[in-house]
Amino acid sequence: MKVSDILRIKGNALYTITPEHSLVDAAGVMAEKDIGSLVVISYGRVVGMLTFREVIAAAVKNGGSFGTTSVYRAMDPGPLICTPETEMDDVRRMMLERHARYMPVMDKGMLMGVVSFYDVAKTVVDTQNFENKLLKAYIRDWPAQEDGAVPDKA
Repeated sequence: MKVSDILRIKGNALYTITPEHSLVDAAGVMAEKDIGSLVVISYGRVVGMLTFREVIAAAVKNGGSFGTTSVYRAMDPGPLICTPETEMDDVRRMMLERHARYMPVMDKGMLMGVVSFYDVAKTVVDTQNFENKLLKAYIRDWPAQEDGAVPDKA
């Protein structure tokens, strides 16, 4: 399964912010939209990723408030990025290695969406459930042998 399959299922809602916005603005958008990340865009290019992790770290660093901190000062300037053609196993491995919960999806310089660790986990569970159903149907419909013998286990 590829990232494009996930984006097709999840839809194309995309939330972005500029580096010049305040962290207060960013946290407000994240709370209002019930999302865990914002892609940081400057002049049409992805320049970073802001997640609840960076928001909390910035608030703690500032004594429990956002103060006048900008998105630029809090964002991750080097987020993991994948393409629609990236295999989900590769996304899962990259996310686990970097402890990343969100990954922008880029295609020829254009932001296509964001894949979350939740999306990856849901895909794994859905795939396992589908395979489980197929296996149960196969076992249920196992062809009987005419002589009553148990078929060989190949």
